[in-house]
Amino acid sequence: MTSPGAAGGGPNERARPAASAGETRELRLHVTGRSPTSVRALANLERVCTHWLPGRYRVDVIDLLENPRLAAYDQMLAVPTLIKMHPPPVRSFVGDFSDTERLLDVLQLRPGPARLTDERG
Repeated sequence: MTSPGAAGGGPNERARPAASAGETRELRLHVTGRSPTSVRALANLERVCTHWLPGRYRVDVIDLLENPRLAAYDQMLAVPTLIKMHPPPVRSFVGDFSDTERLLDVLQLRPGPARLTDERG
């Protein structure tokens, strides 16, 4: 599919704004052939991207059955795995991406979770 795991912060991290709305998301999806989980992951990713990023995403699908050496290169421990390469920071998500809320966080399509801080010093 080509078209025009999320790191968290410490307890005092402030909510970060989502990446610029106009930025293209460059994604790398590692799958294992046409396994049911891989097919479901691809469908869920396509659904979210076409809704939230119309024309602003690119997905490179890497089939580890065809290119097993790439699993070591990208340090894959489980599949399917999505890696958001751009914009920074690099983030990854393992699973079938049925957790839409988490996928939106990984893709930086909304502000990060608010953190409580004491600013009185």
